[in-house]
Amino acid sequence: MLPALRLLHDPVSYLEAQRRRYGPVFAIRFPGLPPEVFVTTAELAERVYALDAEGGRAGEVRRRFLEPMVGHHSLLTLDHEPWLRHRRLLTPPLHGRAVSGYRDDIARIAAEEIETWPLGTPFALRERVQRITLEVILRLVFGIDDARRLARLRVLIPRMMEAAGTVVLMLPPGVRERAASLPLRRVPFLGRFAELRAEVDGILYEEIARRRALAEAGADGGTGTDVLSRLMAARDEDGRPMPDRELRDELITMLQAGHETTATGLAWAFERLTRAPQALERLRREVDAGDDDRYLQAVVKEALRCRPVVWDVSRLVDVPLRLGGYEVPAGWFASPLIALIHRDPEAFPQPDVFRPERFLGPEAARANRAWQPFGGGRRYCVGAQLALLEMRVIIAEVLRRVEPLPADPGRPERQRMQHVTLVPSRRARVVVRARTGSPQEARPR
Repeated sequence: MLPALRLLHDPVSYLEAQRRRYGPVFAIRFPGLPPEVFVTTAELAERVYALDAEGGRAGEVRRRFLEPMVGHHSLLTLDHEPWLRHRRLLTPPLHGRAVSGYRDDIARIAAEEIETWPLGTPFALRERVQRITLEVILRLVFGIDDARRLARLRVLIPRMMEAAGTVVLMLPPGVRERAASLPLRRVPFLGRFAELRAEVDGILYEEIARRRALAEAGADGGTGTDVLSRLMAARDEDGRPMPDRELRDELITMLQAGHETTATGLAWAFERLTRAPQALERLRREVDAGDDDRYLQAVVKEALRCRPVVWDVSRLVDVPLRLGGYEVPAGWFASPLIALIHRDPEAFPQPDVFRPERFLGPEAARANRAWQPFGGGRRYCVGAQLALLEMRVIIAEVLRRVEPLPADPGRPERQRMQHVTLVPSRRARVVVRARTGSPQEARPR
């Protein structure tokens, strides 16, 4: 079976087989791409992350796949000075202090969705929490409060994301470019994606124009606390604001990087917790106590440790790179393999065991050094603080209201490749029961 097909079928088992055969550094060649060298220890990963300053391009790697969705002016697809300018503009609105003010709003959004969950009937949790993370993007990142636009985006965005992931992001760039050169009627899947993207873009540009008009009129158009308002008010070192096209690209980037991925992280957290009853019970007690969230933080870290959503983070090597006794030539990809770094027994003893305690006490320093779900180096995910806040708030809100149980207790869900992420093979199937004294308890069954 070709490497790409084996990755889709059973990614972690295939990659672990390569590590057993070749050691902590190995290479795979995928069709239409340069050879890719993977590293599987935190120490070797740091050498790759150092390329961000010395001669590597993460944007070039991602541009080949993500530009049709996120555009040319995205933090994900930029390199060098353009990337640094955008990073400086995006960091303040997404800094921990800025996003901490969203805690109550996220809790309210979560509560609204949890109220609709069926009681006593198995359902796929991933789709349900994805509704919450989408609403967070729409209300707190995009800052849209118009009911008509919200309703339209709730329909359009999932369709656009599915179309992009199915036929745009997963096609080798050369194949996609040849297909895109044909009339759209001959490539209907590309035409459908283009139509959905154009409609989403139209709504975003309307919102940006509305905010600019309000600001010019002296009204409250650019002083809100949502991320878009803060980006519109931001200025670079030369005093320049972000133009409309750059704002659009970064909004779609935050959607691409923070909607499905955060929902997948939440789905994995509950898939693991419902199969670790002692951890779940301790977490429930501490959430009820409400005075300390250290164990909740450890649970989130352990969920992202044993089930990372993003499996690797690649750089295009500009200068030869020494890795573990090998030299990676310029023009190749070098990639920390998060899926295996998080299973390194030197950093995480008993890596198959879900044990949040490894992020507390004397083990924590070693575990934190090797914990890389958001990448590393200068290109550490700028939205990590918002994603972690969402996970903590939503998990706590779920546990206050319902008791989650695995729908299939004896069948842990395997990691399956979907688009460029690792998702639960059965979408995190659970059954929930109302907790005594919760609003759900009074609902009709």
